[in-house]
Amino acid sequence: MVGSIASRARRIVSVCSTSFLHTAAVLGVSLVAMSFAASAAAGQLPAAGDQFLGTWQGTLGSPAAQLQLGLGIARDPSGALLVALTSGNQPGLKIPAAAALHGDTLVVTIDMVHGSYVAVAVGDSLIGVFTQNGNALPFHVGRVGALAAHHSQDPQPPFPYQTRDVSIPSVGGVTLAGTLTVPAGRGPFPAVVLVPGSGREDRDESFLGHKPFLVFADYLARHGIASLRYDDRGVAKSTGIFAGATSADLASDAQSAVHFLGTQTGIARDRVGIVGHSEGGMIGAMIAARSTDVAFLVMLAAPGLPGDSVVMLQKQALFAHNGLDPVQMRQAVHFTRQVYDVAKSDEDSASATAKIQTLTRNYIASLPGDEQANAGNDGLEASAATVTGAWFRYLLRFDPRSALTRVHVPVLALGGSLDDQVTSAENLPAIEGALKAAGDRDVRVVTVPNVNHSLQTVPSTGSTDPANIDETVSPAVLDSVASWIAQRFVKP
Repeated sequence: MVGSIASRARRIVSVCSTSFLHTAAVLGVSLVAMSFAASAAAGQLPAAGDQFLGTWQGTLGSPAAQLQLGLGIARDPSGALLVALTSGNQPGLKIPAAAALHGDTLVVTIDMVHGSYVAVAVGDSLIGVFTQNGNALPFHVGRVGALAAHHSQDPQPPFPYQTRDVSIPSVGGVTLAGTLTVPAGRGPFPAVVLVPGSGREDRDESFLGHKPFLVFADYLARHGIASLRYDDRGVAKSTGIFAGATSADLASDAQSAVHFLGTQTGIARDRVGIVGHSEGGMIGAMIAARSTDVAFLVMLAAPGLPGDSVVMLQKQALFAHNGLDPVQMRQAVHFTRQVYDVAKSDEDSASATAKIQTLTRNYIASLPGDEQANAGNDGLEASAATVTGAWFRYLLRFDPRSALTRVHVPVLALGGSLDDQVTSAENLPAIEGALKAAGDRDVRVVTVPNVNHSLQTVPSTGSTDPANIDETVSPAVLDSVASWIAQRFVKP
């Protein structure tokens, strides 16, 4: 039974989690919670629990915020488990918690925040669900040597550039809060707008203590290139509402940032470009296709295939990583495609939600008996509604090639060879093919070895989890972007 719980956790999370590009849109959160809760309630024989000992770190995503959480698990002199939560968002805060083992399932109760965490250990990760005040969210953490507060690439003084906070007017009365970074010396300088990936992103595209856009801004400024980065609408100091915003809405914000940057003192208006990561690269293509304000485009780990194809490739990679056998793989892929097809094609949200509920019940019924009994059917409506939300529907339906075939400016597209979210082997050729079909003569496409979707170099030994990697952005990626821009737009 010990192995079956871990297997069930991997399978249910793999099939039901609908993440894309850096976000956590989830189908089946309630199913996972029910699965774990059923295991806990079964009162299985206690296991040693040594697999849970250590320090863990991950990002908890919610509609309201992104929280960097650490989990420290040790034993007291009697051998009982001691658990404490820490927050990267609130340094010094430590929240005590109680822990219990049910077979190979860890159940953590956090009275201070009226929450709980239920998880199983899979390799160097804990796969689980965090519940607070009745709201369940997936929370998967990676083992770390110590909780990361700072990373080796965090910019250090002296800073050969100036920074200032700015306010960027956007559509619908939204005001984006951002930071403008301008190199020292005489301008005007070429400049980029840094457009983040999907999810509620702040101006630094922060995750797990890393601040990749801050690292980019520092590196580019030291190479004569200015930059503007900003908080997504409804995030941090930006106004507006993030919930319900589609890629088209976020593209309007990014285009407003491009226009704003071109009006700033010290910026060469005819040399303003976009550096977009993940969904941000797709958004960059959307803007470059329609705006003469964009002089060049850099796409980092960005999709070139239709959204549904990208997500299916991501899911298949995840299924394979989690060890599904060929029969399970075929079942999982078929189920996932059915769900996405309904979300894409059925315009009526209530109808689509009902169809996805039925598909999910049928899939659960196809599982082996022990897994089927623990999966449960509660919470399907809320879970299915997530997949039929405006952002995810737009994503599934959008084909970046429709924009790329209208782009006629220099483009650099980089993808990591170890990116399992936007696979470079399939997406980079699609980007290159669309641009060349449009007659774009200045296109460079590069696969960067041993780089993941977060643009980090994955070490040859040890965990590949981003939480365990000190590097924030691969030096090869930083150098490729800066040198490519400098060769074309930095004047001697």
